[in-house]
Amino acid sequence: MALLADRIVDVIHRETAAKGRAVLGLATGSTPIGVYRELIRRHQGGALDFSRVVTFNLDEYYPMAPDRPHSYRRYMWENLFAHVNVVPANVHVPDGSVPRERLAEHAAAYERAIADAGGIDFQLLGIGKSGHIGFNEPGSSADSRTRLVTLDTITRKDAAADFFGEDNVPREAITMGVATILDAREIALIATGEHKAAIVQRAVEGEIVPDVAATFLQRHANATVYLDLAAAGELTRVKTPWVLQAVDWTPTMTERAVVWLAEQSGKAILKLAARDYAEYHLSPLLARHGSPGPINGQVFTRLRDKIRGRRHLPSRKSVLVFSPHPDDDVISMGGVLRKLWENENTIIVAYMTSGNIAVFDHDAERHLDFVARAAATLGLDPAAAQRAFEAAARSFERKAPGDVDTPEVQELKRFIRESEAIAALESVGIPRSVARFLNLPFYRTGEVRKRPIGDEDVAIVGRLIEESHPDLVFVAGDLSDPHGTHRMCKAAIDQALARYAGPKPEVWLYRGAWQEWPLTDADVLVPLSQDELRAKVLSIFKHQSQKDTAPFPGGHDEREFWQRVEARNVETAAHADRLGLPEYYAMEAYVVAKP
Repeated sequence: MALLADRIVDVIHRETAAKGRAVLGLATGSTPIGVYRELIRRHQGGALDFSRVVTFNLDEYYPMAPDRPHSYRRYMWENLFAHVNVVPANVHVPDGSVPRERLAEHAAAYERAIADAGGIDFQLLGIGKSGHIGFNEPGSSADSRTRLVTLDTITRKDAAADFFGEDNVPREAITMGVATILDAREIALIATGEHKAAIVQRAVEGEIVPDVAATFLQRHANATVYLDLAAAGELTRVKTPWVLQAVDWTPTMTERAVVWLAEQSGKAILKLAARDYAEYHLSPLLARHGSPGPINGQVFTRLRDKIRGRRHLPSRKSVLVFSPHPDDDVISMGGVLRKLWENENTIIVAYMTSGNIAVFDHDAERHLDFVARAAATLGLDPAAAQRAFEAAARSFERKAPGDVDTPEVQELKRFIRESEAIAALESVGIPRSVARFLNLPFYRTGEVRKRPIGDEDVAIVGRLIEESHPDLVFVAGDLSDPHGTHRMCKAAIDQALARYAGPKPEVWLYRGAWQEWPLTDADVLVPLSQDELRAKVLSIFKHQSQKDTAPFPGGHDEREFWQRVEARNVETAAHADRLGLPEYYAMEAYVVAKP
C-alpha cells in the first residue's frame, strides 16, 4: 500500500506543478482502503495537498441514493474525502439517483467532464472475480464508454454480504467504460488475497478477451499491477518460476518443485524418475543432485517431518488462541484445539469481535421470544421482557437491508454469538472458562464497514498477552474473509506482539473458513481421525446462527462452513497420501510465522 501511495503522491506533485492540477481516477471496495488511509496519513502529516486534485470515480450502483450505506459516494467521503482538503466541486462520482430516462445524458456528461479536466492522469483499479474493472462485466468491449450496465451473477454474489443477501444487491450500475479507463495516462491495478489469484493470473497472463475486461490492460503502455504474494500466487513467475528462468534451489524451492512434479506426473515423490524431471523442465534441479534419489528423499523427509500427532504437539504450555469471529477457532483449528487441551496446556481462546452483524434478524427475534415466554420461570419481569421483544420486532419491520440495528439489538446479537462460542468449546471438551470476549472497538459500527484498527484495539489485545504470557499464539492467517476482519485482527495482534516486552511466543497461523494452507506452505500438519473430524464438525454445528445459510459465507462456495472444512481437511490428508506420505483420514495445516 505504501508503494502505491508513493506513486500517487508523485503523480499529484508532478501534475500540480506542471499544469496546476492532478486528475485521479479512483476505485472503491475493500482493497483500496489501505491506500486511502496512507494518503490521509500523509496529508495530515503535511506531505500531501489535495486542494488542486480533481477526482473521478469508476462506478456506482444503480439505483442508489448518495446517502445510503452502500453508496460509493458515501464510501469515498467516509474513507478519503472527509479527511483531506479536496474541494467538493472537484469530486465526481456517477449519480445513482439519476432518473432512468436521463441516464444516457448523465453518462455523456461524465465523459465530457473527464475530457474538460484534461483526462485522467492516474487511474486506480481493483479487479472483480469476473475480471471486471469498474463494472465492465464479461462481454464489455474495448471501445465502451460510461454507461449503465447489468451486473454479472458473480459480481452480485460477491456483493451479497455487503447487502445482507444477494436479493438486495442492485442488478445494475453506472460505470466508466473500458475505453475511458484505457485513456488514462497511467493505470495501477491492485489486488490482495488468495481469492484474487486465479483472476489476476488470467488478467496478466491470459489471452486478451472481452470475457475478462482486465485483460485489456495488457494493451496499455503504462499499466502496473500491485499485488501481495497471495494474489500473485497463480502467476507463473511465482507458482512455477523454474519454467521461466534459473532459480535458487533452496530447500523450500526444491520442495515446491518436487511436489509440483509429483502432481503433474501423477506419481508419489519416492517414485519420481529422471525422465520425469526432464519432461517437466526440472533438469537443472536434477543436475545439482546427479540422480532423483537424493532429491526425492530430501523432499519426502521434509514433508513427513511436518506431521505432528498429539504426542509431538506442545504440552503444559501457555496457549493463546485469537479467533477474529466467534466461530473461527473451531472452524479452523477445532482438531488441534482439543489435542492441546488433552496435552494439559493452559488455554485462552480470545474472540476478538462480537460477530453481531452476522446474525439474522429472525434469529434475534426468536431468542427474544424465548426470553419473553420464559420470563416468569426465570424470575424476570414478563411485561419488561415482552416490551423488549416488541421493540425489537418493530425495529426489524422499519429496517432496510444494511441498516444499523438499535444498540439493544446489537447487544442481543453479540450475546447470541457468545453463547454459541461457549457451546462450541464445550463440544470439543474445553470448559467455558477459557473464553475471553474482547469485543474490539474497531468492529462496533453496526455496519459491514469497520473503523481502522486503533490504539484501543491494540491495547486490549496487548493486555491479554501481558496477562497470559503465552508460549504459543494462534492467529488467523486466512486473509480472504469477505470484509477484511481477519486481516485487521491480525494487524492488531502483530502490533501488540511487537510492543510486548516478555519472551516472544511462537506464532502459528491457521486457515480454514475459505482456504487451507498447501502442503508446501505448511510447517505443521496435524492428523485427525474420523472421530476427531466428526467432533470438530459437531462443534461447528453449535454456531446455529451461521448454519444452513450464513449471512457472510464468502466467495462462491455454496457449501456450509462445516462442509467446506470437512472436505478441505480430508483433501489435505488425501494429497499427502498421493505424494506417498503416511495415510491419515484428515489433516489440519498450520504455518509457523517467521520471527
